[in-house]
Amino acid sequence: MKSVTRSLRILEAVAQHQPVTVGELTKLFGLPKSTVQRTLVTLNEAGWLRANRKDTTRWEIGARVLAVRPAALQGSSLFAAAREPMIRLRDAVNETIHLSVPDALQCMVVVDRVDCDHAVRTFHTIGDTSPLHATATGRTILAHLPRADVEEFIGHGLESYSESTPAEPDLLRAELDQVRADGYAVNRNQYRPDVCAVAAAILDENGTPLAAVAVSMPDSRYDAERLPELGQLVADTAAEIAGRRMGT
Repeated sequence: MKSVTRSLRILEAVAQHQPVTVGELTKLFGLPKSTVQRTLVTLNEAGWLRANRKDTTRWEIGARVLAVRPAALQGSSLFAAAREPMIRLRDAVNETIHLSVPDALQCMVVVDRVDCDHAVRTFHTIGDTSPLHATATGRTILAHLPRADVEEFIGHGLESYSESTPAEPDLLRAELDQVRADGYAVNRNQYRPDVCAVAAAILDENGTPLAAVAVSMPDSRYDAERLPELGQLVADTAAEIAGRRMGT
């Protein structure tokens, strides 16, 4: 129990002081540096912490923390702004709607969901993670990042999850160009078999992608002819959430 308590205290300290170094945490708790480092690595492997992208000697909270209890997000501007538009989007298309946030360049994390009433529907547990390049939510985030960040992401390698996963750098770059042109991203069986999605990014006032909202459906209900309509609905929902978050 001591190790669990210590891990939670370090997690809380990182949340309060992020981005924070091992040395700063060592001084704060009076613990051996090796103990603090080991705890940080364990929390990182579990998805609760991550190294700061600009300074990897500093640690910060990972997006998975947001998935522990979605109700905790209700006080946040993003969650409060997103809920009603997500419900209206669900009512308009009768498919499951997901809200996901990026965990740096590591993955997307589902933080909220509005279910449809179909007996057969897609399902992602709150806290589920998925790769950026293989999903609509991830690619719409990548499409709004600086080119240098995209190239850094590509440099780490692109895993293939199906025959249609854009696992080749040039193929992914082409898909991101398409996302920027269309205003939304499409995933048809590129990550999970028989699962399709259409997603758009929620941007802050500087154009930085904060999250993505997506319509998700089984492949059996995917209709390519409806794609422009679905894409516009999702893009409009993302824009509404962004506007509500900024109070406009």
